[in-house]
Amino acid sequence: MVTLESLVPADHLLRRIDAVIDFTFIRERVAWLYCPGNGRPALDPVVMFKALFIGYLFGIRSERQQMREIEVGVAYRWFLWLRLTDGVFDASTLSQNRRRRYNDTSVAQDIFDGIVEQAIAHGLVDGTVLYTDSTHLKANANKHRVDREVVAKLRSDYWEALDEAVGQDRAAHGKKPPKQKSRQPVEKETKVSRTDPETGYMVRDGKPKGVFYLGHRTMGGRLGMITDTHTTPASVHD
Repeated sequence: MVTLESLVPADHLLRRIDAVIDFTFIRERVAWLYCPGNGRPALDPVVMFKALFIGYLFGIRSERQQMREIEVGVAYRWFLWLRLTDGVFDASTLSQNRRRRYNDTSVAQDIFDGIVEQAIAHGLVDGTVLYTDSTHLKANANKHRVDREVVAKLRSDYWEALDEAVGQDRAAHGKKPPKQKSRQPVEKETKVSRTDPETGYMVRDGKPKGVFYLGHRTMGGRLGMITDTHTTPASVHD
């Protein structure tokens, strides 16, 4: 007699993750996107998100390839609550739900935050030391198909936030608010992609030139767990 439970090594990464993260909270977070009294029974959203999680965690870049890996991988089946004899759902089910049902919603961020909250509760993140850094992500756009534009860059948002903090501190001590300074925007010529205008043209020492995004990540200093992530054009600093 062979069981799926016995085939997954005790020290496997997915076992360690499953021991500390309860993914069932996802059902409540996405319940408003489903209509329980209409159509065929839906694929369990917990299974769907755990499948996406596997793809990201193990660097599987194709959803079709991901389904093949789940079909033959006993650890993946165990993590997704699939028996050895269960069929694997089609790759299009995963991709269409990701692109249609969950697009333009805050679901991904809500689930991310829920997992971080559990990590905090388990002592994996304490917030004492946090590091923020970014990595460049190549855009699916031709770096030669760009237009030159003159844009006004204004850094007043940051300075105004500092002035506001100073003003609150002075008010708390019964002092007059600081004088507000007028800051004019600086004009700068930049390259804008015709294919994907939301990207930024990156020119940095030691980095490839072209149209990129930046993936900004904040991580806990003790275990390196990602606590927040944010994507911007590559022209935005960390």
